[in-house]
Amino acid sequence: MIRVEHLSKKFGDLTVLRDITTTISKGEVISIIGPSGTGKSTFLRCLNLLDQPSGGSILIDGIDLLDRHTDVSAIRQKMTMVFQSFNLFSHLSVIENLTIGPIRLRGLARHAAEQHSLQLLRQVGLAEKANAYPDELSGGQKQRVAIARCLAMEPEIILFDEPTSALDPTMVSEVLAVIRRLAKGGMTMLIVTHEMDFARDVSSRVFYMDEGSIYEEGTPQQIFEQPQRERTRAFINRIRSFHYLIHGPDYDLYAMNAEIETFCERQILPKNTRHNLLLLVEELLLLHQPLLGKAPLELQIAHSEKHDSLELVFEQYGVPYNPLEQDVHGDDFGIRIIEGITEALNYQYLDHRNRVTATLI
Repeated sequence: MIRVEHLSKKFGDLTVLRDITTTISKGEVISIIGPSGTGKSTFLRCLNLLDQPSGGSILIDGIDLLDRHTDVSAIRQKMTMVFQSFNLFSHLSVIENLTIGPIRLRGLARHAAEQHSLQLLRQVGLAEKANAYPDELSGGQKQRVAIARCLAMEPEIILFDEPTSALDPTMVSEVLAVIRRLAKGGMTMLIVTHEMDFARDVSSRVFYMDEGSIYEEGTPQQIFEQPQRERTRAFINRIRSFHYLIHGPDYDLYAMNAEIETFCERQILPKNTRHNLLLLVEELLLLHQPLLGKAPLELQIAHSEKHDSLELVFEQYGVPYNPLEQDVHGDDFGIRIIEGITEALNYQYLDHRNRVTATLI
């Protein structure tokens, strides 16, 4: 139904989309996930030419959308879009928002358009709001009206650009319920969303986008349970990382601790967790003291919001050396401190690297 080949989009010197190639079949529900600023919304906007692609091709039912002879308005009637900010006409009532398109663009008689629109409003639970104006509606109600307005054009494809991002959490479920119903009805949909559980439940396929390309795609089970690529795994597990390189024994301890504190604040970690993390870093650095200066020592801290875990890793190239066997205090005091605040503590020597990993309690 949709074939995209080598699609690219630039805004001046900024490349937003890079060489996107994919095929979407009739009835598929594609959820598009990924970090902010990776081109997800631009991809949708290019599909219906709200943004003009810089290169590549887009075919809808075999029709080349970028051919200058193509009737783009006719294609847009088949492929409608629901925006983040509703985009309702504020000076028109709800029923008028739904009927203006079918009357003006499809030539439908007013009575027939109104009857069809009322039926659609019943489907989204808003028939009683037919004569209300957008300013009288909640955010969730506005978005449901926007979906009904798209359906009034009897489209074959609906593009959803983060349809719940502008809503209060209490209103998200009512909009997602409507989209779920459309998915069960066989509507072809592409949905840019940050609602991971929803994407898992409703999708036939999931695109993970990063740096302007479809970095990984697959079934919801594959993407959410067994992602194959590193960035996908980090995003799905909501891992945020901190890296610090120590070149020798005269490193700036205070600057490093300040950066770790900032990282913890951004992750909204509890005060006790921050204290234990700094204590763990200090004790492990003491155990690594004999190695400092022989090769750069890399400190990595990874926080997984999904699993509510905090992992600390020290890595350094060199000959095998297990810091956990050292006794810098003279009475195993450091190891006892470390073991008291960690769930797991391991040393490995892999690929000429000493690697110590610790997971905080």
